[in-house]
Amino acid sequence: MRLFHQGDRGEGVRDIQARLGPLGHSTHGDAAGVFGDATREAVAKFQRSRGLPVDGIVGPDTWRSLVDAGYQLGERLLYHRVPMMRGDDIEELQARLNSLGFDADKVDGIFGPATLTGLLDFQHNRGLAEDGIAGELVATELRLVGGTSQKLGREAVRERQWLQSLPDSIAGQTVYIDPDCRTDAEARATWPAGIAAATSLRLVGGQPILSRSIDTMPDTTVRVQRANRLNVDIVVGFLVPVDGDEGVFYFSSERSRSEAGMAIATAVAERLGLSTAGRTMPILKATRSPAIVVSVTGMDHSVGTRVAEVVTSLYAERVLSQPEGSNR
Repeated sequence: MRLFHQGDRGEGVRDIQARLGPLGHSTHGDAAGVFGDATREAVAKFQRSRGLPVDGIVGPDTWRSLVDAGYQLGERLLYHRVPMMRGDDIEELQARLNSLGFDADKVDGIFGPATLTGLLDFQHNRGLAEDGIAGELVATELRLVGGTSQKLGREAVRERQWLQSLPDSIAGQTVYIDPDCRTDAEARATWPAGIAAATSLRLVGGQPILSRSIDTMPDTTVRVQRANRLNVDIVVGFLVPVDGDEGVFYFSSERSRSEAGMAIATAVAERLGLSTAGRTMPILKATRSPAIVVSVTGMDHSVGTRVAEVVTSLYAERVLSQPEGSNR
């Protein structure tokens, strides 16, 4: 899709404004269909609330998040199909199933095979029609059984077990290196870090896989799908921050977070002198493997080398086997 930013006009802008309003981000002050100061501020506030890079521009990731945020559990029928359904209602479905012990895998807002299995198990357990369709009845039953508070989900338990079972060497481990490429400038800046990280990991026996080549800029969805198809062990992304938003990011939303991603991000951030924060950017949310994104202004080959060295040492020193702050 095209990028929408300040100064744009038309039906696309009108659609964006119509979606922002019900989510509590008013564009009052701008005429309908005019992307002015108020719309840019509303977009920035939405991005901040969703853990997305804050630039006030509606690109593919922000647009997908806007669409996803418009769905609430019980308002439509959810089922497994191709292409798979997405939305905040599916995220709530997954979180509630996991908290009740019905394994829907990662809480990513995508209705995949694991979500179908978890839903069928729930329907069987509750004596409901086992059709794999979640509508108003399933939503009501989930809320009735689960109440308003949700316990630690199956996805968090699985990731803690993953941490405890890590080998003492990165040799043989598949690391997916993702130099982000939202713009030409970012693609040029992150590539040296990505290639340096891959080179360093290969020297110690790791199996790095780059998400793109030097002269391509595939969409995030394509890069995520490749990581999932290859069933990699860890995802390490490199990002040029917007407005100085530096740090090491891991997946975290209102309903779930990656225990393994947080542990890796914390360890890497401590060694690099950066802060950590939860985000919902697709490379963190939609990849099935534990993932982190390193965001620094001075992105170059030395950043990639240092990150690779830190990740390698985490295995050798068993830093990740007992993550701090694991209680929620």
